[in-house]
Amino acid sequence: MKVAIVHDWLVVSGGAEKVLENIIECFPDADLFSLVDFLEDRTCIKGKSVETSFIQRMPFAKKRYRAYLPLMPIAIEQVDLSGYDLVISSSHAVAKGVLTGPNQMHVSYVHSPIRYAWDLQHQYLRESHLTTGIRSAMARVLLHYIRGWDSRSANGVDHLLANSKFIARRIKKAYQREATVIYPPVDLTHMPLREDKEDFYVTASRMVPYKRIDLIVKAFSQTPERRLVVIGDGPDMKKVKAAAGDNVTILGHQPFDVLVDHLQRARAFVFAAEEDFGISVVEAQACGTPVIAFGRGGALESVLGLPQKRPTGVFFPEQTPESLLEAVARFERHASLFEPRQCRKNAERFSAEKFKAELMSFIDARLPPELAADHRAPSYSVEEVLVDEDRHLVA
Repeated sequence: MKVAIVHDWLVVSGGAEKVLENIIECFPDADLFSLVDFLEDRTCIKGKSVETSFIQRMPFAKKRYRAYLPLMPIAIEQVDLSGYDLVISSSHAVAKGVLTGPNQMHVSYVHSPIRYAWDLQHQYLRESHLTTGIRSAMARVLLHYIRGWDSRSANGVDHLLANSKFIARRIKKAYQREATVIYPPVDLTHMPLREDKEDFYVTASRMVPYKRIDLIVKAFSQTPERRLVVIGDGPDMKKVKAAAGDNVTILGHQPFDVLVDHLQRARAFVFAAEEDFGISVVEAQACGTPVIAFGRGGALESVLGLPQKRPTGVFFPEQTPESLLEAVARFERHASLFEPRQCRKNAERFSAEKFKAELMSFIDARLPPELAADHRAPSYSVEEVLVDEDRHLVA
């Protein structure tokens, strides 16, 4: 069986690329396609060569590839996949729009419908200072075109997968299609459990507006008796530093081992974004650290909040300092209910092994009989993964 894997663009290694890496591990002989490939850290593509589109050769594409959004629907439709039996797209923008025929099976793992074209359009326009004027009008016309293409292209996908129930609902709104939820893989092997905690809170993220790091810093700066450590860098760094009190330590970008060390030692991890899933929330729990999170988006699926019997976190209902601080106070009142081992156990629901087992099981169940023979290495079984996880927890 010939397998093609299609990814939107390969520029930096993030959460979507971690999913891509695990898909490649399921299909190590597959060919890989992307609009552009400017990756420096190539770990996630397992040494594969990448076939790219004409956008790769456009002027300034390495730094300004997003500026070619109007051409991306055309570019992805020019990718010739006619010689493949199975097409797997990893899509948060246009990858699911590749053209396939009736004798091909196309499975699309959708990280999200194009956020800035659908329900987050108005937020995107505000943050880009495109609320008025001719540039605003042009942007709105473009996004209208992108929405229409995005909705139509979903009809060419045989099976849609979503990375959370939250995204499955977004898919239903945008495409009027049902999606099966397979949670993304989180590498838990490098996130060891630590049960003894220190008296500080931590947050870690790229500092972009929707992550709301400024909100977290403002809230903790109002309570000088609490200590907060902030890890990350980005466009909002100046705003975050301006809001920080003496009890807030801003470390900027840090190596992975420093991040893990702080996640392990922190009293709790604070998370204020409305994320599609939120891998950092699971990573914190893997270290045995409970989470204080905004109660919308994927965090509602990865955190067991109060008043559950064995909670792993607390939710706050509004993105305001007052709402966050009330949740912190609630967490401190019920601190004895949060057990590091329970946090770790909850995180193990999202292991890479379980992702691969569920993905392979889903695809195997839908392949035509003539293609369902031994076509992958290694072999994964949902039942075996669950048994192995139980053994690990007992040990």
